[in-house]
Amino acid sequence: MVLELELYTRSICSDCQDAKNYLAAEGIQYKHKDVGKNLSLEEDLKKISGARIVPFFAFYKKGLFGKRKLMKYFIGFENNKDEILSLVDK
Repeated sequence: MVLELELYTRSICSDCQDAKNYLAAEGIQYKHKDVGKNLSLEEDLKKISGARIVPFFAFYKKGLFGKRKLMKYFIGFENNKDEILSLVDK
């Protein structure tokens, strides 16, 4: 199953920068959502997870008619690194 990854970050978050650097170094594709530059993304974060904490990893599965379904999400990179990496398609 191929999942799409969306990564919510803030530029002042060192864990966010570590996550972006790691994903880039590994060639892992993701859609970047900078909460610091677009405050409406905080509302998205709250709807999905109930919190505004970043880095936030959201994995989506694309359905038959292009509709996406949230399959799994994680808050934080270092503590969830192994599980996040098991879900990405390199």
